[in-house]
Amino acid sequence: MRLRRAAVLLVSLATLSFRPGAAQDLYIWVASEAVDRIALLHFGPEGLRLLRQVEIGVLPTDPDGPHGLALSPDGRTLFVSTGHGAPFGYLWRLDPATLRVRDRVMLGLFPATLTASPDGRLVFVANFNLHGERVPSSVSVVYARGDTLLEVARLPTCTMPHGSRLAVTTGRHYSVCMHDDRLVEIDATRLRVTRTLPLGPGGHPDHGAGPAAPGAACAPTWAQPSPDGRWVYVACNGSQEILEVDAPAWAVRRRWPAGPGVYNLAVTPDGRWIVATNKRGQSVSLVEAATGREVARLPTRRRVPHGVVISPDGRYAVVSVEGVGSEPGTVEVLDLRQRRTVATADVGPMAGGIDLRPGPLPGAP
Repeated sequence: MRLRRAAVLLVSLATLSFRPGAAQDLYIWVASEAVDRIALLHFGPEGLRLLRQVEIGVLPTDPDGPHGLALSPDGRTLFVSTGHGAPFGYLWRLDPATLRVRDRVMLGLFPATLTASPDGRLVFVANFNLHGERVPSSVSVVYARGDTLLEVARLPTCTMPHGSRLAVTTGRHYSVCMHDDRLVEIDATRLRVTRTLPLGPGGHPDHGAGPAAPGAACAPTWAQPSPDGRWVYVACNGSQEILEVDAPAWAVRRRWPAGPGVYNLAVTPDGRWIVATNKRGQSVSLVEAATGREVARLPTRRRVPHGVVISPDGRYAVVSVEGVGSEPGTVEVLDLRQRRTVATADVGPMAGGIDLRPGPLPGAP
């Protein structure tokens, strides 16, 4: 396997903000799409520090474009998707502590967002097909156990699938179709598409994956199940709404106004709060799930906020911000109790996929 030179940069970078009010021990991983870079940071009593970075990829001159990123539930494997290829992209497996590349497997056209099953055996990757023709694409299912990294299924879904997330309590996987305005449900055990739901006004559930009616304007970019699996929250990047979908009834229950270009969503472990990145608004919204009311909108340091993850105690939201042009990307830590930003650190440009885990870090040297 011919890999690009993976020069690991050990960095001891001071935080760009004040110390957090409570002791924390969070490790954070982020992918910077423009420079093929994966970064590991630590947020603790000393603030937010960049620990190390590594470059990944196979293309000699063009960016490979690392986009999606997720940690296995046991914290021992880091999965990263790269969207660009010749023409197909890859899913990579890395050591999360050292960022050393273990192996990779070729998937579909522009593999993007991804998630791992609770036992870490399966990884679900949405093949976004960003640069290809507007035709239905797929979700790849990869078996990742021991020395094996193998695509075992490629499930046709819709045009421009994105936002791969699992409802652990129900065993259902959700993604959205940015071009077709649909929510797609996959049985994560039987590995088959079970239902699709049109997301435009007046849409009715069906079991197909055909194109949406002309004029659909949701342009969904994310599907986030609630912790109990009862609800699925959908970010409508086009119509600037958050939709609440009743999963058992398979129907849109409520539509809430959202921030400009709402993009990614995360839900606190207690299900009380939804955190949304506003890609065109240079901000992050805190929304009360019970009412749909936006209770706070926090500005980000740079433009184009992208991904968001929440600490297991529900205290902190950690956001990746792409930046514009030659600007670096940033990782920003938001205190959801105090409703303010408490730490930021620069990473590579076009920061996107992000995940976190409380310490200690398994396998750390």
